[in-house]
Amino acid sequence: MRLPIILIVIAQFLGCTLWFSVNGVSVDLTARWGLIPSDIGLLTGAVQAGFIMGTLGLAISNVADRFAPSHIFLCASVVGCVANLLFAYQATGLTEGLVYRFVVGISLAGIYPIGMKLIVSWSSNLPGVGLGLMVGMLTLGTASPHLFSGLLLSADWRVTLTIVSTLAMVGGLTVLFIGEGPFGVKQTGTIQWGSVFQSFKIKRFRASAFGYFGHMWELYAFWTMVPWLVASAMTESSSVDVSLWSFAVIGVGLLGAVWGGIKSQQWGSGRVAFVSLLISGSVCLIYPLIEVVPGLAMFALLVWGFFVIADSAQFSAISSKSCPADMVGSALAIQNSLGFFVSIGSIVILTSWVDRLDTFVVWLLLPGPVLGLLAMRSLLSDPIPETENSV
Repeated sequence: MRLPIILIVIAQFLGCTLWFSVNGVSVDLTARWGLIPSDIGLLTGAVQAGFIMGTLGLAISNVADRFAPSHIFLCASVVGCVANLLFAYQATGLTEGLVYRFVVGISLAGIYPIGMKLIVSWSSNLPGVGLGLMVGMLTLGTASPHLFSGLLLSADWRVTLTIVSTLAMVGGLTVLFIGEGPFGVKQTGTIQWGSVFQSFKIKRFRASAFGYFGHMWELYAFWTMVPWLVASAMTESSSVDVSLWSFAVIGVGLLGAVWGGIKSQQWGSGRVAFVSLLISGSVCLIYPLIEVVPGLAMFALLVWGFFVIADSAQFSAISSKSCPADMVGSALAIQNSLGFFVSIGSIVILTSWVDRLDTFVVWLLLPGPVLGLLAMRSLLSDPIPETENSV
């Protein structure tokens, strides 16, 4: 059953290239539409808002656990592909762009948490490594537009978005071909409104979810700011250099997510998540003090990029193990929905204050790691579940 899991992970990567596709062409787009840095934050926030609405709808309606996840994944990929192409070839300014990016966010709600549910359906043990690879592909998908933008010879930023849209469609078709695994719960098609909120009565799920919310305050705002942080640290760099280094800083998170999955087999998901959040928060604290040394600044950004995502899959692993099997998809969706709602606040705040605070603006991310670590302290005392000891 390893081949289906690998293919689902690849499909997740292809679908998640939609997420930050606009950030990958932000330099050209800013010049073309006459945007300012806060406008790019609004476009990113529109995706987050769409994702929140999509995941909230999936969770509250219980649709995520009532219909075939492969069909949901395919439909979401088609919608995301079309919306991204419309952004590239029909939008003429920020207002239209916000609408199309909002729709892309809705489509991603049917790709990210549903992809995790598919992994669960192909593995009776919910392996941390598998979920780590899944989040790693999200990270690589997020970083890839920066790579495409840096490597393409074409000056037309729309080429990058066309490639991204095509990849998303291929991902949807791949998942449809694979289908659901033998360990998934049979879909009934019966909607059970609001039943997902019962998950918050479970102590372990609650600790994981609130730790995840702290993690999300930091994660997407950091990813949004990466091109600006790279350009600030490498003042003599070209736009191509900024794109490629931005890809490296975000893309190294693939290794972080895989590391987190492997270490979860030894430490348990709770300990991995705690250590990762502690390290990323520490780098956030010291970064403005060392940013004046370019080499050291880039090393710090790579370390930050590694650990800022290493905990994400482990929160999902903990939460999915804490809920009844027929509630996994909805529980992950509601956790994602609330987490991404939190991320909108940090994105808007950072992009609004960057001109006034310069690099010290990253200190506005610190409440996330601090509060997240406090919320998940109880996970450190939990025994390592048996399911986390097998791949």
